[in-house]
Amino acid sequence: VFLRAGFASGVSATKEPSAARSLVWGPGLQADVVLPARYFFIQAVDGAGTSFTSSPGENTYEVKITTPAEEFTRIWVQVLDRRDGSFLVRYRMYASYPSLTIEILLKGVHVAQSPYHLKGPVYHDGCSCPQPQTKVWLKHMRCPDSVPQIEQDLSYFPSVDPDHLAQEVPRRFGRRQSLCHYTIKDNQIYIKTHGEHVGFRIFMDAFLLSLSRKVKLPDVEFFVNLGDWPLEKRKPSEKLHPIFSWCGSSDTRDIVMPTYDLTESVLETMGRVSLDMMSVQVNTGPPWEEKNSTAFWRGRDSRKERLELVKLSRAHPDLIDAALTNFFFFEHDESLYGPVVKHVSFFDFFKYKYQINVDGTVAAYRLPYLLAGGGLVLKQDSEYYEHFYSQLHPWEHYIPIKRDLSDLLDTIRWAKENDHEARRIAEAGKQFARTHLMGDNIFCYYFKLFEEYAARQVTEPKVREGMEKVEQPKDDLFPCSCHRQRELKL
Repeated sequence: VFLRAGFASGVSATKEPSAARSLVWGPGLQADVVLPARYFFIQAVDGAGTSFTSSPGENTYEVKITTPAEEFTRIWVQVLDRRDGSFLVRYRMYASYPSLTIEILLKGVHVAQSPYHLKGPVYHDGCSCPQPQTKVWLKHMRCPDSVPQIEQDLSYFPSVDPDHLAQEVPRRFGRRQSLCHYTIKDNQIYIKTHGEHVGFRIFMDAFLLSLSRKVKLPDVEFFVNLGDWPLEKRKPSEKLHPIFSWCGSSDTRDIVMPTYDLTESVLETMGRVSLDMMSVQVNTGPPWEEKNSTAFWRGRDSRKERLELVKLSRAHPDLIDAALTNFFFFEHDESLYGPVVKHVSFFDFFKYKYQINVDGTVAAYRLPYLLAGGGLVLKQDSEYYEHFYSQLHPWEHYIPIKRDLSDLLDTIRWAKENDHEARRIAEAGKQFARTHLMGDNIFCYYFKLFEEYAARQVTEPKVREGMEKVEQPKDDLFPCSCHRQRELKL
């Protein structure tokens, strides 16, 4: 599989990338880092050693991925121009191979240390071949030793008793809420659902199956909340129940996981989804100085402040372009805040310098993409948070706005008057997303969460009555042979 090269017109002849000086790095150059879509980066550098800060041409580099075993590989490769002098190369494998060779070429000349030889086996995401030694997997993935948010969430649960929780949690939450009761035993996934609306289990099922194909998971038993709102509202002095949720809040004690939206985008990159943390990086709109200097927002009517935002937009169209795309919660107010407008591509948001982030029913799950898009995020103060919010810092990665939006207009005016500082904050937010919210980060977070939680169990996790096994999807078209099968059975 390869993508063809050739310089785009308009690139200065006096400043062309150097094959020897250009840089190549990233997890996609390592055979043992198995991801749904593997990726690595290329930084264009000229002969004098100066890095490009704008695109040298989207077809500058040619990337070939081959295997000695076959003439053609079942690998889809994309070389994506981030238009800041760097390229993101991503590839999705549909079969596993004994080894791979990655060639990166500039006008036919090998770049940096190309060719890169991935000594296999090199497994595709659908292949079940878990690394039995968790420390080895954590090292290959470069997972952090500890995650402050996980430590904070689990600090309320120094010990957990799966036997007691199996009785108490369904009794307390099972009728009114939608829950999944999971047990992971011998790296097999088992589930029992509680409540009426359990369709969102598909996201959790899929991620657990994917993770268990890559690494042997600890034996662990836990409950996942499938609803929007966090559930554990008791005070720390009372008896708390550990509930895993996609969103946390300042007045609850739920254990936070990466959102189902971000999780699915990791699994389905170069698959069913078009909006993911890689695609955003190459669809950031015009350069900063050419973006529309209006604050932009689109969304549905899931919070009163969103209606207020539309009202502000109508009173100050020179500062804000905000409109609703759907009415559900405030249908009776459509005559005041409507009519609805057509949905726009999320990538079109980035034609604007300033991105307003207002809560929906809970935290607005679009924040990772807004940060990665390179605009200045104006984030509403909120009681809700996602798994990464504690690592974000106001005035460093985003600009905070009051919950009632009373300072939004002044904040936009400040950004207009302080363009250099606004751009610096926007760039820091973009780099945060690129560094902390990629697929390997999400796999690491989930694994560290399960590992830390499992260590707190004081009774053995069990496959409970009524649980069903969540089966791995069959891969009859391109089955793989796991070289660790003997090791896994020992």
